[in-house]
Amino acid sequence: MTTTFRVAAASLSAASLVLAGCSSSDTDDATGRADGAITGEITVFAAASLKATFTELGAQFEAAHPGTTVTFTFAGSSDLVTQLSQGAPGDVFASADTANMTKAVDAGLIAGEPTNFATNTLTIVTPPDNPAGITSFADLATPGAKVVVCAPQVPCGSATAKLESATGVDITPVSEESAVTDVLGKVTAGEADAGLVYVTDASGAGDSVETVPFAESTQAVNTYPVAVLEESRNASAARAFEELLTGPEGRAVLENAGFAAP
Repeated sequence: MTTTFRVAAASLSAASLVLAGCSSSDTDDATGRADGAITGEITVFAAASLKATFTELGAQFEAAHPGTTVTFTFAGSSDLVTQLSQGAPGDVFASADTANMTKAVDAGLIAGEPTNFATNTLTIVTPPDNPAGITSFADLATPGAKVVVCAPQVPCGSATAKLESATGVDITPVSEESAVTDVLGKVTAGEADAGLVYVTDASGAGDSVETVPFAESTQAVNTYPVAVLEESRNASAARAFEELLTGPEGRAVLENAGFAAP
């Protein structure tokens, strides 16, 4: 009897281990949950122009999904693709243009299809006193005007080049920055007479700059796509963050910041 009981108990114990192993393997990813709940950490690589909105949306996401943590890496989209290509771990990539997202897709970094979630256009910003008297896009080519733009490989720099080509205006910048936030920083620090930034960055800067809209800006509209990364260690949470961006809550935050619909 005793021997029989011990064998049965051992069998039950082994079965329990097998079942436990099956339960663990049924979890979707690094969340460690098999019930579909969203938890765990995700790292989002996002264009510098998304910093304010994504920080707000990250807080909303964590509040809606207790037990989650969202960490951001903000930089120029081309720099982010380089980091991801070199093995930087992440779960979500949001680019300020489709060109850099295409690079990520071609490099095998993206899982599934990217989703467009916003658009943005450029505007001119100057210090509050507008020392160079900039009133139009053509004024950016005025001799002696200290103008700062984004580097050509950055989405805002690519958009600047499109505007120059479309208008025939040839800007000679005093510097080309790797992120739109750096352009804004040069202007707010008084190191430049004018800079080309997104309307969302100008809006977020408030009274620290004067904004000079120009009609030609519609000739270079940047579309923002987002995608879950192929090597995501928490794909379910990454997908949930992507859904937040494209849903009504995300749309409201983006529109409030000045982003237009895709």
